[in-house]
Amino acid sequence: QVQLVESGGGLVQSGGSLRLSCVASGSIYSIDRMAWYRQAPGKQRDMVAGITSSGITNYADSVQGRFTISRDGAKNTVYLQMSSLRPDDTAVYYCYAIIRPHSLAYSRQNYWGQGTQVSVSS
Repeated sequence: QVQLVESGGGLVQSGGSLRLSCVASGSIYSIDRMAWYRQAPGKQRDMVAGITSSGITNYADSVQGRFTISRDGAKNTVYLQMSSLRPDDTAVYYCYAIIRPHSLAYSRQNYWGQGTQVSVSS
């Protein structure tokens, strides 16, 4: 069973920084794209940042220049370094990954973490 587990959320003042981590575990053959999404109360879940297996990144306009996504292939881990945080960054942050479990005989599947709360006070 493949699982994604996030950590690193919390409460921070406006202008502060946080680093989120997400570890993929279980029977994993390969991991393709990894990404971070967020969902604020009453709003839809939106992509924040993504990274391919070759390291190509993309960001939402709202976080460009403030957030940095990275990954460690050996550890099956993706990170989100968040700086210059603002109150409108407050949301539950979810890790997402496209993973081929077990072997090449299995199809790639979408996996989500359980989410971690990030709260930014003004």
